[in-house]
Amino acid sequence: METFFRYNWIVREQWYAWCEDIPLEELLRPRTGGVGSILQTFFHIIDVEWSWLQLLQGKPDDPEDFEDYKSLEAVRQYDRKLRPDVEAFVVAWDASMEKKAYIPPESKDKVAQESWGEVMRHVIAHEIHHMGQLSVWARELNKKPVSANVIGKGLIIPD
Repeated sequence: METFFRYNWIVREQWYAWCEDIPLEELLRPRTGGVGSILQTFFHIIDVEWSWLQLLQGKPDDPEDFEDYKSLEAVRQYDRKLRPDVEAFVVAWDASMEKKAYIPPESKDKVAQESWGEVMRHVIAHEIHHMGQLSVWARELNKKPVSANVIGKGLIIPD
């Protein structure tokens, strides 16, 4: 589990670096697909990752407003603010958590529909999905997108 969260974080940081050469108006321009603009997509990725892990732990999920994060640096700061909580949960993950029942707080019947492992994989896949959208948008800007390749990211060091 941790490997793919780390993969997402590495790729996210590479996308942030990619964005440094893009004018703010392009980062805020509404795009087809996704949740809006490039920056709004990053904000959404960060928020969804944190929110799901908060919900698994039974902690409050107090949403932020993208209107307060309309620059690349503000989005990066938001990521830096939430990442320690997310990383602590991811690093503490063990096999006993895999099939733990997830019961949504709003569920009236309190019957689990998903497991914690399924939610965690959803969070991973959610970010990868949005990175694909960023790649399309990069090409629309005539820019080479960040590589989605897992190989070469130094995620697992061989013996």
